[in-house]
Amino acid sequence: MIHYEKFTLSNGLKVLVHQNKNVGIAAFNLLYNVGAKDEQETKTGFAHLFEHLMFGGSKHIPNFDEHLQRVGGECNAFTSNDITNYYITLPASNLETAFWLESDRMLSLSFDEQVLEVQRNVVIEEFKQRYLNQPYGDVWLKLRPLAYQKHPYKWATIGKDISHIEQATLQDVKDFFFRFYRPNNAILCVAGNVSVAEVERLARKWFEPIEAGKPYHRNLPTEPVQTEARYLEVSAPVPLNALYKAYKMPARLHPDFETADLISDILGRGKSSRLYENLVRKRQIFTDISAYITNSVDEGLLVVQGMLNPESSLQEANQAVESEIYELIEKGVTEKELRKVQNKAFSTYLFAKMEELDIAMNLCFFEMLGDAEKYNHYEQDIFSITPQRMQAVAQEMLQSQKCSTLFYRAEHI
Repeated sequence: MIHYEKFTLSNGLKVLVHQNKNVGIAAFNLLYNVGAKDEQETKTGFAHLFEHLMFGGSKHIPNFDEHLQRVGGECNAFTSNDITNYYITLPASNLETAFWLESDRMLSLSFDEQVLEVQRNVVIEEFKQRYLNQPYGDVWLKLRPLAYQKHPYKWATIGKDISHIEQATLQDVKDFFFRFYRPNNAILCVAGNVSVAEVERLARKWFEPIEAGKPYHRNLPTEPVQTEARYLEVSAPVPLNALYKAYKMPARLHPDFETADLISDILGRGKSSRLYENLVRKRQIFTDISAYITNSVDEGLLVVQGMLNPESSLQEANQAVESEIYELIEKGVTEKELRKVQNKAFSTYLFAKMEELDIAMNLCFFEMLGDAEKYNHYEQDIFSITPQRMQAVAQEMLQSQKCSTLFYRAEHI
């Protein structure tokens, strides 16, 4: 059980505090409730661009990292389709430095043309290196718009097209910042060797003077129910043929989310999973195969991906995967098989609870979903799942007409 307290500032910033006097550090996690799904389709990649811009200097602090390093701190950030998350770890005695640095970034960026140009070039280079020039790097640029027709999950976090970042103006940047990077659209959690009183004092000192923004109410297009299988074949100079299959799965707050997650573990988590055991070890159709979920807030994806043996055809590999899925749908799972993946999932959860930063991140995330207390319900949620429920969810979720399949063919040079 993770114990925490929370309060809300007058400008709408939600603050959570987890105390652990047995450590010497503090984890400072600031989540902004904005991700790639909040972008306009003609201006994508902005949430990720902002992750970079936030390190380019703020109103009173031109060099973020320099001040943090002086007090023994480290920082980083990540962007997803749902959120943007900034985090700092530092000695608990220097906690105020984190409040000072992050509050100044929330107050206002420097909005410098030169900073925009530098970070724009960094993101463009990342787009090229990780997505365009890396083997299989463009998979999600192709798989997302295949799986989603309406919902903004149809573009990747990096953006739909590189030109959107190339053409971003300083006014675009300002508009995005003042719409989303406001205290009433953020959640802060401080975990570690801290006190609630001290965190509240620092939060009111550094964050409460920042004005709230206009409330942001999402009105995203609903993804229609997929009623027929979708296929796409591409080719590129990659080492091996690869297969990707994406099935729609329940949203994060749906009662069957954890069940769908465990189904992905049954299919493809580790070398003892069904797909690896049967299609890599026994039949040697693949050299490697796995299954995982996108962990999306809205309706997400359960993905099966595998690299084929050179002797295997994509059609043979696809049929083999579908046969394994049919077996799961028809016969379900055993108690022993279910218990194994439940224990693995719970072990991962327990290990994460040993790190203050993981605790801070998860408390922010579940508070963003509506209730941080759900973080404490995970054990109950996964161990209440039965083999019968697993089979029922698999039968609903893993229907062939709800699948989007990408054949990634290796070109022979």
